Amino acid sequence: MQKYTLTVYEKDGSKCLEESFDAANDQEGKTMGENKLKENNYDAHTSRVTSESGKLVHFHR
Repeated sequence: MQKYTLTVYEKDGSKCLEESFDAANDQEGKTMGENKLKENNYDAHTSRVTSESGKLVHFHR
């Protein structure tokens, strides 16, 4: 398992959510991050999911 971090930003650049979670691989990390965005009604916000190695697995602007 790898640790992934979901970060969500407001339009002014301030963070409104930063949450870490574990996933088996990058695809699962991306899917879990996107699901968390929908659950928290942040799917229209700028967001990213990164792996603990620094790889960007999701970005939405």
